[in-house]
Amino acid sequence: MTKGFLNRLLPAGALALAGALTLGASAMADTIKVGIIGPFSGPFALQGKNFQAGAEAWLAQNGKSVAGHDIELVYRDLPTANPQQARALAQELIVRDKVQYLGGVYFTPDAMAITPLLKQGNVPLVIFNAATSAIMNSSPLVVRTSFTLSQTTTPLGKAAVERGVKKFVSIVSDYGPGVDAEGAFKKAIEAAGGEVKEAIRIPLNTTEFSPIMQRIRDAGAEGVFAFLPSGPPTLGFVKAFSDTGLKKAGVKLFAPGDLTQESDLPALGEAAAGLITSFHYAVSHDSEINKRFVAAAEKAIGAPDLVSFPAVGAYDGMFVISKMIAATAGKQDAEKAVEAVKGLGWESPRGPVKIDPETRHITQTIYLREVAKDAQGRWINKEIASVPEQKDSGLTK
Repeated sequence: MTKGFLNRLLPAGALALAGALTLGASAMADTIKVGIIGPFSGPFALQGKNFQAGAEAWLAQNGKSVAGHDIELVYRDLPTANPQQARALAQELIVRDKVQYLGGVYFTPDAMAITPLLKQGNVPLVIFNAATSAIMNSSPLVVRTSFTLSQTTTPLGKAAVERGVKKFVSIVSDYGPGVDAEGAFKKAIEAAGGEVKEAIRIPLNTTEFSPIMQRIRDAGAEGVFAFLPSGPPTLGFVKAFSDTGLKKAGVKLFAPGDLTQESDLPALGEAAAGLITSFHYAVSHDSEINKRFVAAAEKAIGAPDLVSFPAVGAYDGMFVISKMIAATAGKQDAEKAVEAVKGLGWESPRGPVKIDPETRHITQTIYLREVAKDAQGRWINKEIASVPEQKDSGLTK
């Protein structure tokens, strides 16, 4: 008899571990545990709440059991990027909680700390967010349902030049996704006939942007390309761009969609109006499946204006995990689970998607969006163009 669905948010903290991370490939249980690591507290807590909302929305719509096995979600809190703690939490989930699947992970350095554990632990990792291309090369047991910065940035080059902007300053957070974004934009803008006059990398925890705005002004750029991880950094950057007069002076800001997550738009208001971004998902995406998803995610998160892009990565991540469970009949077999979803395609709330059988990364439509008000006067990321079947240019040659 199954034990019923459990949903636990357990406190953070490393567990002293003894023994190897070895779990039998033939192990089978009535309840299959999925460990989700994310920022459920601290400055990025909204992103963790979106992981939870997306996962629970999928369960609410599709049922809380797969192939006769109940699904138990076990959450672990990782407030900010901390590879050492990430590794400890993953070990705790594998050894103590005996999870058969890992999911979530907001920051790339944390994902890179976890992947060396997967083979010995016999556990796949489904990435809900962490967006550096190289993660996929760190273990064959990783599948990603989010995006990469190379993937979402590439369409911006042509879009910028079409709007008459050719001379850029690029500004990125100095870690894996930022480096990927910087390189992808430089390649795309040069291919479209533009140039990057100056490339600036800033610490991940930067919150004071006035000196950066002065460097943009001094460079005489027509446009700015910027990537920072969604949360307090992006809110502060967009506000500073407007408050220091760069927007009024006619400098154009282009960015991946991380800079305009929907939960920040009410606070940004006019500061973000007209900002052009490219991204894999907008809450306002017009499809029936997305409307149903947003309604379920809003119910799970407890408020109508808090749903953002990490939720769709978690929602689709749970779909992929469900296919893994079905393919392995509930048995613990990480390699078979991953093999089963290579080439898997489905209709996501974001549009049609597919797991690339070679890279295990998600192929999807990337949308060009503009921050504008909808018919009800709410600020949204309005889709104005689309690039279908976009792969990760950081993984494909």
